[in-house]
Order: sequence, then C-alpha cells, then structure tokens
Amino acid sequence: MMREALATIVVVAAAAVMLAAQAPGLAGPSVPADVSAPPPDAEKTASGLISRLITPGASAAQPMPTDYVTVHYTAWTADGDTVDSSWSRGAPPMFPLDRSLVGWRECVQLMTVGETRRCWVPQRLAYNGTAGRPTGTIVFDVELIDARRAPAIPPPDVAAPPADAMVTASGLSYKILKHGTGVRRPVPSDRVNVHYTGWTTEGRMFDSSLTRGTPATLALTDVIAGWTEGMQLMVEGETTRFWIPEDLAYEGEAGSPLGMLVFDVDLIGIE
Repeated sequence: MMREALATIVVVAAAAVMLAAQAPGLAGPSVPADVSAPPPDAEKTASGLISRLITPGASAAQPMPTDYVTVHYTAWTADGDTVDSSWSRGAPPMFPLDRSLVGWRECVQLMTVGETRRCWVPQRLAYNGTAGRPTGTIVFDVELIDARRAPAIPPPDVAAPPADAMVTASGLSYKILKHGTGVRRPVPSDRVNVHYTGWTTEGRMFDSSLTRGTPATLALTDVIAGWTEGMQLMVEGETTRFWIPEDLAYEGEAGSPLGMLVFDVDLIGIE
C-alpha cells in the first residue's frame, strides 16, 4: 500500500515454510518422557496419527485446510533427537497449512487456537522415506497461536461495506473484526508493525504480508491516505477491515489497483 509501489507478493516455497531436518542437538524444549511411545490416553485417528492434548485452547476456532497458521513447534525422532524447533529461532513462523507435512497438517486441524498438542506422526504421514530426512515416527509439540483465512480467499463482504460498517467524514468505511488488547493508537508520524491483505472489490488479492510470512513495518507518512487515516482509528492488537474509496487510495494512478480497495489489517505494534 506504499504510494511508490506495491510490495512484491512472494509465494512461500514449500521447502522453506517449515520442518527442514536439522542436526540433533538443536536448542528447544526438553525431550518429552513419552517421545518413544504414546501413552494410553493418547487418541488415534483413522490415518494412524496419534495425539494428546497438552494445554487447552482459549478459543473454539479450528484451522481450515487452506488457512495460514502461526505456531511454535518442536519435532523429535522417537529416539529423542531434535529434528527442528521454531523456539530456537526465537519467533513463531506463519505459513500455509496446506504446504506442511500431511500428518502435521492433520494434527493442527485437530487443535483450537491457543492449544498445545503433542502428535506422533508415523513415517508415511511425515517424511515418508525422503532422502536426507528423518525416518520413522516424528513427534511434534505444537502450540497453535493463530489461524487465519488464506489471503487469496476474499471476505464475503469484499464488494461493498456492509450496513454495520462505520463511515468517517472522508468516506472511509471500516469494521472491527477483533478488538485490540492495547490502548495506544498510532499518530501520523508513527511507524507501525502490521499484517495485512488487500483486495479489489472484485475479490482479487493484490498484496498480502501473509504470503511473505512476516509482518510489514510501515511509516504512516508513506502509505495511501486511507491507511494513514484508518490506522489512527485502531489500537494495538486490533484487526479491522477497511473499505477505502479510490480518492483515498491510489487515485487512478497507473499500474496501481483501481477503484475502492478492501484491506484487512492487524495492528501488531507501534514503533
């Protein structure tokens, strides 16, 4: 949404999104006592995946197969060697659920947001004998931090603001999707850390930080007018949908999306 140019949409390659085998000894959580075999209270699905709830979630929301998920995870072999851990990298990754291992994907779809689960993934649902990858059952501890709709799937009200949307004097329409946890609001001189997706009113996605797997940091002096105004309405932790008329967007600028634009924005933080 920078006026100079749209950010390039980078499709995250499947090989890079997660679970690249690494050398044993990688830092991460302690090896579970039951890593070699699931306990009697573990549940088994028809596919052969075995899992056990570690910590209940705080929400009833479960991921859809095409969702983008944010997780912390650690993976071990049944011998207790660490395969991979997001904890060692210090930040939970975000990636498309449908680009992960088959068994890992099934495991996460059993979860609710906020939940931690341990899953024993048999070889055929894990690396399935791929050269250079660990063999046998892989055990995952997964914390599901967030799940959100794939950015290529437009919201149902993308064509026009719904009746319950609020409208500012400038013509900007907006609707709060998730209330924030903070009290601070950005001012025009601030830089903000956000996740966002932008669509045309025909439902075509033209930009998304989700596809890059990392939030964007933007100066409110460098974005379109509708963004500068809209961000000042938000508090940290809030998710809001904006319908930005063309005169507050790219104003017919060549090479930029035309007409009203729709953005979903998560305000992660204010710098």
